[in-house]
Amino acid sequence: MQPRHGIGLRTQHFAQLLAEGLSVGLVEAISENFMGRGGRPLAVLERVRRDSPVVLHGVSLSIGGLDPIPDEYLRQLAELRRRVDAAWVSDHFSFGSVRGHASHDLWPLPFTEETVRHVVARVQQVQDALGQRLVLENVSSYVEYASSELTEWEFVREVAERADCELLLDVNNVYVNAVNHGFDAKAYLAALPSRRIRQLHLAGHLDCGTHLFDHHGAPVADPVWALYRECVRLHGPVPTIIEWDEDVPSLERVLEESARAGAVEAEVLAGAAAEARP
Repeated sequence: MQPRHGIGLRTQHFAQLLAEGLSVGLVEAISENFMGRGGRPLAVLERVRRDSPVVLHGVSLSIGGLDPIPDEYLRQLAELRRRVDAAWVSDHFSFGSVRGHASHDLWPLPFTEETVRHVVARVQQVQDALGQRLVLENVSSYVEYASSELTEWEFVREVAERADCELLLDVNNVYVNAVNHGFDAKAYLAALPSRRIRQLHLAGHLDCGTHLFDHHGAPVADPVWALYRECVRLHGPVPTIIEWDEDVPSLERVLEESARAGAVEAEVLAGAAAEARP
């Protein structure tokens, strides 16, 4: 089955998934929730993968950090990838540990040439361990570094090209950062190479008045749907996952949001095909 649109696995739905399974275009599992573990979580994942393609999405690789990437982490990640036959493995353009202390957060990186070289070397290390390309996601941010020499999209593109890795383009994060930092979200999308984009994320955010906060606790906002349309227009069809982490609704409601992504994509592609006809 070729990966298409789908949802992320959440514990709130585990009982239903164990009983009924899940047949969708793609299911995304948080790597750390299943690495080195058995029991109910792994049983859910293995039940789901009988009917749907699975991908792994990590939150603690700390690809931009200075702490060494633990060999045991990479070993367990590679073992899980093989066990569930994950189509690909992703993580984030971020760091999350300092001197061995994990923050359990995704801190943004300074966009400098030095950081590009550092991240590229670590991506290549991970890819060697996995035996496949790593997929990296752009993160939401609320501060900028005075030392940055590149735009965010220039940084993302440089790492992807030099490391020969792929991108998980979070459309909501592009919109959140564009509002928070005052750049053109469409220019961000247009600057990325289509051939590097393996997956998309859509999620909800919170308007705090002074800034937008990427909380994954609401339906996808209308401006993000509009940006998703532009993304499909520029880059074509890409497997898309709906993320919902706070105030998680019923499985049926999350699936409705995923179905909307499919409908939007189909509408954009149909319009493009109509325009191309003589």
